[in-house]
Amino acid sequence: MTDPHDHAEYPCPANPGDLGRRIAHRRRELGLTRAEVAARSGMEPGFVEFVETSASPLGAGVLTRLADTLDTTVGDLLGCGHEVPPGQARANAGVTLEELDPTACWARLSPGGVGRVVLTTPAGGPVALPVNYRVLDATILYRTATGGLLADVEGRQVAFEVDRLDEVFAIGWSVLVRGTATVVPDEDAVRWYGRHADPDPWAGGERDTWVRIRPAGISGRIVRGAWAPPVGPG
Repeated sequence: MTDPHDHAEYPCPANPGDLGRRIAHRRRELGLTRAEVAARSGMEPGFVEFVETSASPLGAGVLTRLADTLDTTVGDLLGCGHEVPPGQARANAGVTLEELDPTACWARLSPGGVGRVVLTTPAGGPVALPVNYRVLDATILYRTATGGLLADVEGRQVAFEVDRLDEVFAIGWSVLVRGTATVVPDEDAVRWYGRHADPDPWAGGERDTWVRIRPAGISGRIVRGAWAPPVGPG
């Protein structure tokens, strides 16, 4: 079995269990099993399970091999740099900027996650506020606090933006939706949404107002590396 303490140890995260959760999350993002990660990194499957489920610090050699296997960096696995904006990596040569067709845009939106609602306020001008969202019946759905800026949107034109960056390769994509926001008032509809498409806000607290954005237009762009396949329908 690989020694978890081979070579020098990296500093342990504030919560040691965070490292295992980040490794497991990245593995699932790539669609890999523990056995596949073990085979690619030269480790035993039981040790990969130990890494993902324990709070023990790992040696520099193990972390580096896992980061290489998972196409990420040791810093990302340790949760470093979360206090600074993404996109610190230098631009890579040989990349292309391409338009995403609507089908490709929806494919990137449909898993749900975190996006930004862009709206204009009466006093402060435009603002962009992050929300957890889900896609339901080709609409964007989010929950927010009653009485807040994100709830006071009935009938207003808004934009909704989602993006993703790959810090290792300095590539990424963004999708922009433009449409009309409406508050979902019917209690039966709210209960139905809650069973089938609950966005589960990270911010916590009372988030009892449900808002739906009906798209009038959708567009997207991708910064693609020269090694990646071209954009195609679906």
